[in-house]
Amino acid sequence: MPADVTNGGPAAIEVAGLEKQYGSVRAVDGVSLSIAPGAVFGLLGPNGAGKTTTVEMLEGYRRPDAGDVKVLGLDPWREGRRLRPRIGVMLQDGGLYPGIRPLEALRLFASYYEDAVDPDALVDRVGLRPVAGTLVRRLSGGERQRLSLALALVGRPALVFLDEPTAGLDPHARMTAWALVRELREQGVTVVLTTHAMDEAEQLCDRIAIIDHGRLVASGTPAELTAADDADEMRFSVRAEGRAGARVDRLALGAALGLGAGGVDEVRAGEYVVRAPATPELVASLTAWLRDHDLVLDELRTGKRTLEEVFLRLTSDGRE
Repeated sequence: MPADVTNGGPAAIEVAGLEKQYGSVRAVDGVSLSIAPGAVFGLLGPNGAGKTTTVEMLEGYRRPDAGDVKVLGLDPWREGRRLRPRIGVMLQDGGLYPGIRPLEALRLFASYYEDAVDPDALVDRVGLRPVAGTLVRRLSGGERQRLSLALALVGRPALVFLDEPTAGLDPHARMTAWALVRELREQGVTVVLTTHAMDEAEQLCDRIAIIDHGRLVASGTPAELTAADDADEMRFSVRAEGRAGARVDRLALGAALGLGAGGVDEVRAGEYVVRAPATPELVASLTAWLRDHDLVLDELRTGKRTLEEVFLRLTSDGRE
């Protein structure tokens, strides 16, 4: 079955049983996806999981070994000439002549399309006006990233592939990029987003698919993915009042809460999990124990895990 369902109309992307093998390595192993028009779809996975190979087959740059692929109703490998004017692909560093300038590049790319976005307006929208006349080779990494995003959008694509669109961006530029993605959704443009930033995926994506070792391991909305991982536990972090390096005696806290050994674990430095339902009585006992030990509660979360926690549980270190 496909990983996702559409909103009742034709899918923007429909994939069934997609496979790709390199020698003895099966990079993509039976992936099936259905992506609705106008959705922001996140494709997540560790390095070497098969994300890039999957996206390259959707873009028509790699031929699948097996499976059926339709992108905007077309086979991307066999009908690439008809498809490419309708999609935008975010170029990675090194895809541009280093002696060109951002505004020149946008005007050049705009000339390839019948109904392109005004390059001058796009330069302003992505915040590149101060460096519009600077040689690409002299741009910072974040500025080149913004230019790559603009180049993917200049042709008014019906579908755009964004690979790590905010990598290297400062917080302000990152928010600008996020706003652009949301605008694309409002305009009915389908966005396929790959990112290692789990907060970005959670904030922007309507639906998410997680791939590991070439296989689809989970899919759904961010809320579904985290809710499906609900656990009878609560997580908290602490700081010491007036001193650094706050630590919790896990065994002592577990005993005080009536949980015994293994009832409290440290999942990362300064962050702990209590493996029991978050009843009012348990929360009160926890906060009282922390007070008695001069520890201040920084954060308390109950119920569902974060998308990052789900991702880490479902995937293993990749190979790339």
